[in-house]
Amino acid sequence: MSRSPLGVLVIGAGAIADLHVAAVAADPRCVLAGFADVSADRARSAAHRNGGVPWTADVAEALTRPDVDACIVCTPNDTHEDLALRVAAAGKHLLLEKPLATTAEGAEAIVAAFARRDLVLAVAHSHRFYDYARTVHDEIAAGAVGRPTLVRLALLGGWIWPDWRTWVIDPVRSGGHALHNGVHLLDLVTWWIDSRPVSVYARGQRRTATELDVHDYLEMVVEYADGAVAICEMSRAHRPATLSHRDVVVQGTGGLLTMAWDGDSPLLWDEKGTHLLDPGVADGFAAQLGAWLDAVTAGDTRTPVSGEEAALAVALGVAAERSMVSGLPVEVS
Repeated sequence: MSRSPLGVLVIGAGAIADLHVAAVAADPRCVLAGFADVSADRARSAAHRNGGVPWTADVAEALTRPDVDACIVCTPNDTHEDLALRVAAAGKHLLLEKPLATTAEGAEAIVAAFARRDLVLAVAHSHRFYDYARTVHDEIAAGAVGRPTLVRLALLGGWIWPDWRTWVIDPVRSGGHALHNGVHLLDLVTWWIDSRPVSVYARGQRRTATELDVHDYLEMVVEYADGAVAICEMSRAHRPATLSHRDVVVQGTGGLLTMAWDGDSPLLWDEKGTHLLDPGVADGFAAQLGAWLDAVTAGDTRTPVSGEEAALAVALGVAAERSMVSGLPVEVS
């Protein structure tokens, strides 16, 4: 890169942007170059909270600034494709909030645009960077359970959305809950199993209220080319609203790995006995930013969550949404 530290523009100054900004502030390899948001008030407020950095409501103008080397996009899902293509055209590297896009075609267009310009594209599947997910992945990759045959992942929580006007419960803007939040689970189990997904069979419920336009409770079953099966359960409908419940089970040909909801330490059963694994503690957003910066500063377009992997996660989420409509398994294209 031409300069160090890297100038990072944050596009979209909503709640999730705060987590990315905190990661930027903690990494000496980058500096916050400012905010761009369609709401001038929101951009101004974010800039004021972060030391009076530049702000604008004009994304096009911000992308022409010479001190902007890269962007983090934290905007509603239906804007991702347009903004990502504009960032690529401006020659900037990108860390994009999940999902990559709301359609498989849009996701593929983004991946192609960054490949053409030899720019670094990373997608914020942040769960991959937390120690629980890394520990499960690393144990599977090391052969601790043999070949995975069945994975169950449950992430259950209460209502997190601010009110009934929020874009995330508008299926046109978010793509549906399977694409907005469920994509975390679909990405993780596919990463863990490391096989090609062939179909998704999903059902959803509107547990909070029948008036919801998205399903706030999801069950998704993914089948893979090697015969493995993943069962994903996702909820934003549990009570109390502060509930945060996670459950992991990985059955393989050579062992069993579990992670109970009330602790972060996984248990591994294999032929040598029972082992308690220590995943440690990490800031997933900081680790995610660090991995992106590693790629940018090294001039390496490969990232821990590649554009191709993120596009596959989009295809899985879209298939899940279609399955809930049809009531039938949907092939993953």
